[in-house]
Amino acid sequence: MTELKKNYDGLVIGGGIAGMQAALDLAEQGYDVLLVEQEPSIGGIMVGLNKVFPTLDCSSCICTPRMAESAHNPHIRIQTYTEVKSVEPLNVGFRVKLQKKPRYVIESKCIGCSQCELVCPVDVPHEFDYGLGARRAIYIAHGNAIPQVAVLDPTYCTFCGRCEKACPASCIDYTQQPEDEEVEVAAVIITTGLHITPMERKAEYGGGKFINVMNPMAMERIQSSNGPYGRPLRPSDGKVPRRIAYVQCAGSRDRSIGVPYCSRVCCMYALKQALLLRHYIHDVDVTIYHMDIRAFGKGYEQFYRRVMQEGVRVVKGKVARINELENKDLLLRVELLDEEGRVAEERYDLVVLSQGLIPAWQGEGVLGAELDEDGFFRSISPKISPVLSSWRGVFVAGVAAGPKDIPDAIVEAGAAAMEAAIYLEATRYHERFIEPAKVH
Repeated sequence: MTELKKNYDGLVIGGGIAGMQAALDLAEQGYDVLLVEQEPSIGGIMVGLNKVFPTLDCSSCICTPRMAESAHNPHIRIQTYTEVKSVEPLNVGFRVKLQKKPRYVIESKCIGCSQCELVCPVDVPHEFDYGLGARRAIYIAHGNAIPQVAVLDPTYCTFCGRCEKACPASCIDYTQQPEDEEVEVAAVIITTGLHITPMERKAEYGGGKFINVMNPMAMERIQSSNGPYGRPLRPSDGKVPRRIAYVQCAGSRDRSIGVPYCSRVCCMYALKQALLLRHYIHDVDVTIYHMDIRAFGKGYEQFYRRVMQEGVRVVKGKVARINELENKDLLLRVELLDEEGRVAEERYDLVVLSQGLIPAWQGEGVLGAELDEDGFFRSISPKISPVLSSWRGVFVAGVAAGPKDIPDAIVEAGAAAMEAAIYLEATRYHERFIEPAKVH
């Protein structure tokens, strides 16, 4: 890999779908862009999804071409497995301090042959499959990873030396240390994406304690053809589930867990997964318990009606508690929001908690980039240009600015790239008229 330059026109923090789109839009205008991603591969959350709503198009088929475009664009430098430690304003632009984490693999030599992975004797839960699949202590992030470069996890590695002996390119280096880098950039776009709310926050639902209470990202992986099981199966015993429940607002609209806002996408991804389960397991009974269904986008209401027509039960009710039975089945106590206000108990093989979205990064080290009350980057002009942050030259897009679906994240990334391009042109041709970076 070529050495990192010291100056770039733009820095994009976060290599998910929004980050890649922003980097591509800037690069296509001739600007040199540094795309920084903290994980071993770009692609973010989207590359691990099964299908997208409401079209049910293959998620990976949309995401991987953008990954390849980003990797092959001559104006984009991808820096994976790297963290942004600080962004400091200069008279014009910013000084950025980066820390590249050690892969214990020489990137420029690795050919992605997976020989090291094949001989490694250590199996550990795979983060990409949300703990349902397994990986080795040295591994390539996933089948569509870019770059196709191995990374060694020292937490689990026994340093037996088998990977070093098997490597045909002699690229294993157990002595690697974190590398600090410093670059200067003219503009910054923050697209750091999302995490889902921790399952443990709703103790009454048994998330993290009951094996058959799943998070929605794990369900995405078991529905995927390249997932850990190849088809939807119950984690506890590998059986095909016949009764499945979705619990809505299990991580949103709840002040008791610190997430009072609606995460917007939970209803739609639950409807999508429920419909796909009906396609994969034709006799499955799928029930969605909700307070409200929010089908907010183009074609979403029609999709909601299609899901009900294809046999998914949508029940207005609040799940009060989930208990585990002797065979790992789950008993749901539900307060039905009907005219009678009945309380019912229903037994299910599998339960999926529709968890909410929280920001993956809150700008530690980014001076002056203000956050809103929910921890997302604050926009100073949400109605006119929602990508403007509180610091001149710093722009924000995707879920870093607030919960949204994939189309909105892509559109917002394009808007951030355009605002950054306007700012770059101003600094390029009128530097003496630009004040030092400061709060708008």
